[in-house]
Amino acid sequence: MTFTFPPFWQSEFDEHEAVVKATRQALREPFEKLLTAATACVKAGGKILFFGNGGSAGDAQHLATELTVRYKTDRAPIAAIALTTDTSALTAIGNDFGFEYLFSRQVAALGRKGDIAIGISTSGNSKNVINALTEARKMGLVTVGFGGKTGGNMAPLCDILLNVPSATTARIQEMHITLGQMLCGGLELNLGLVQEASKTAKTA
Repeated sequence: MTFTFPPFWQSEFDEHEAVVKATRQALREPFEKLLTAATACVKAGGKILFFGNGGSAGDAQHLATELTVRYKTDRAPIAAIALTTDTSALTAIGNDFGFEYLFSRQVAALGRKGDIAIGISTSGNSKNVINALTEARKMGLVTVGFGGKTGGNMAPLCDILLNVPSATTARIQEMHITLGQMLCGGLELNLGLVQEASKTAKTA
């Protein structure tokens, strides 16, 4: 079968646009719940923990950095940690306890009641994410899932589930980073750390 570029280009954008539209329609309510919970958490002196594997690990690190450093403009830092970055902890936990405990061990050490634990998994079935959400729920953290497809085994463990309505991993990942960056922007505004640009429409 010969690859032809134009149909590929068109189909990728068509699918992306369809998933954006479906996500916008399906996830407004759970996203608002997440923004409200995260705002309350940070105001109370809590923090947000992000974790996931592979591309989702990259998203965890990206989003934690957006919060602790800056998103759009300079402002006070927002407490967030990616549980995917400490190579000494990751290799020790993997070696001593097993890969499935990479995140739950860190949640147990660093999490506090009222913190937000955000597990990112396109399948919803990553064992180390499941274990971390289980530990977080046991400790009284607010458990959040960024998922896709059916939501997998992660779904019943989440107080708030943002399940992207797609079965394509790439499209799910695109929506995860979009939703995550929207969370960063929403938190900056909700916490009063930045001022929203005026959206007053000019009248004729």
